[in-house]
Amino acid sequence: MEKNFKIIIEYNGRDFHGWQIQPDCITIQGEIEKALSIMTNSHVDLHGSGRTDAGVHALAQAANFSLTTKIPPESFKKGLNSLLPSGIVILECREVPLSFHARFSAKLKTYEYKILNRHLRSALLRGFVWQVQQRLDIDKMKQAALFFAGEHDFKSFEAAGSPRSHTVRIIKDCRINLYDNENIGIEVTANGFLRYMVRNIAGTLVQVGLGKFEPEDIKHIIEKKNRACAGITAPSYGLFLKKVIY
Repeated sequence: MEKNFKIIIEYNGRDFHGWQIQPDCITIQGEIEKALSIMTNSHVDLHGSGRTDAGVHALAQAANFSLTTKIPPESFKKGLNSLLPSGIVILECREVPLSFHARFSAKLKTYEYKILNRHLRSALLRGFVWQVQQRLDIDKMKQAALFFAGEHDFKSFEAAGSPRSHTVRIIKDCRINLYDNENIGIEVTANGFLRYMVRNIAGTLVQVGLGKFEPEDIKHIIEKKNRACAGITAPSYGLFLKKVIY
């Protein structure tokens, strides 16, 4: 009898060329499918909630795979973790209805972009935060973040060559998380994301914090539907897929 399994994955994106399988590249999807093939002695297709680019991390990426097997979920979790490289960990594995699909069943996804706002570099956070040395105006960034909420055409925040039929997305929440005087998170929850969308939002909000844009400029940048009007693209290594909501 065919069974469908949902897994929750944590990974360090520094060692991989993103989520999606690519020729001659080490990817998260590729490594998990390889481990599944060893466990089941057959090829198993893994479906993720979405792609993450090279260098992007995940706290809770969701994926599913289906096959005919007697292996229980907990054994898949244990077996996969014994076979996967140290940068990938299966946090959960459970059986779900055959109708469940990690991508098409997803309602919302939350990303968080992490920034270290201090002059000195960090020995411990290197590769996981974008260091911005100049002091950011957090109040202005919070004001600017509010303009992203709602249904908009986010073409101004889309990277070139994004394979999308349209650029309208609904952002449910965009907020600035201030963890202490140095550590900042830009958290975005939406029903879908364009290529580099969160990184472009983060880069633009940082430029608001540096005084290069005013908060109300965000409204006009969105209306322009022109990537050249928005801010810079933040580096990939500060971005984390935080959770997928079903």
